[in-house]
Order: sequence, then structure tokens, then C-alpha cells
Amino acid sequence: MADATSSSPPSAVSPTFDEVFCGLLPRLYRRAVLLAGSRQSAEDVVHEAYLKLAARPQRFLAHPEPYAYAFTAVLNIARDAHRKDRRQVLVDAVEGVEEVGAVGPGGFGAGAGGAAGGWDGGVEWRHAELEAVRLLGRLSQRQAGIVILVDLDGYTIDQAARIMKVHRGTAARHRARALDRLRAHLVASQHGRAGR
Repeated sequence: MADATSSSPPSAVSPTFDEVFCGLLPRLYRRAVLLAGSRQSAEDVVHEAYLKLAARPQRFLAHPEPYAYAFTAVLNIARDAHRKDRRQVLVDAVEGVEEVGAVGPGGFGAGAGGAAGGWDGGVEWRHAELEAVRLLGRLSQRQAGIVILVDLDGYTIDQAARIMKVHRGTAARHRARALDRLRAHLVASQHGRAGR
């Protein structure tokens, strides 16, 4: 009898954890792609976050904002993966992203639909995602995390600082530097296009 009650709570906790985590999956995958730079890396990061959080599901479920808790895990895992990757010989990932974006619109012939104001089959949206990944790849993991939380997810600086466990001033400084770096890159790339 005591054996049946002890086996019952884990089965009750696990589906609840899975339901909550699975409800966050689409949003976590989108943010992980922005942090990791590719869908495959993002899947690995989210999977690692799942395993990390599943080890202590009560903490995840008891948190007042499960998305923020899960995002912090995703950010930490992406940061660790980035540190490991820096030790390896790097391949220019930006060219690969640009090639995918360049082939998509021309290959599908949907670019004209987007230009005419009609639905282009999601090509323009996908191109925007790839551009965001490329731009966020120029930032440190902390800067990218703050930009994602504040500018994409709509958190305040104070909330983002609490999520990332840094002082408000540190979060604001990371965001300001990130936005300055992105603006400088966009200005430089516009000047480069104008000079051609």
C-alpha cells in the first residue's frame, strides 16, 4: 500500500512538468535559435535545458514564471556551448545562414508575392529570423539574452535583470552596448552597400 502511494506522485508530477514545459517549447525553440545560431544547436540546447529542469521539476513548477526559469536554463546552456565552441576552430557560420536566406526566396519564387504585399509563404518571415540570428550572433550571450528578453519578449529591464540574476545597471549596460553594437554594424553595412 505504501509502495503504491510512493510510485503515484512521480507519475503525477512528471506529466504536469511535461505539460508545462511542452507548452513553452515553441517559444523556447525560437529564442534558442537566436542564441545558438542554428536549429540543430537550438534543439540540443532546449533538450539539455529539459534534462536539467526535469531533474528538479518541483523548482520549475513552483516558479512564478516558468518561462523565465526555463529561458535562464536555455541561456546558461547556450553560453556554455558557446564557450566550448570558441575553443574549436570556427567555421564561418554567417555565410551559411546568408546562403540559406538567399536561396530560399529565389528558389521558391515567392519573393514576388512578398513584394506585392501578398502572402509569400513565410519566406519574408524566415528571412527576418535568419537576419535576427545573424545579428544576435555578433553579441555576447548575455547581451543577446537581455535583447531577447527586453526587445523580443517584452520584459522590463528590472524583470530581465532578475531573470538573468544580474544587477539592473548591469542588464541596462549590456542592453545599451548590444544596441550600440547592432546600430554600428547596420550603419557600416549600409555604407558598404552604398559604396558598391
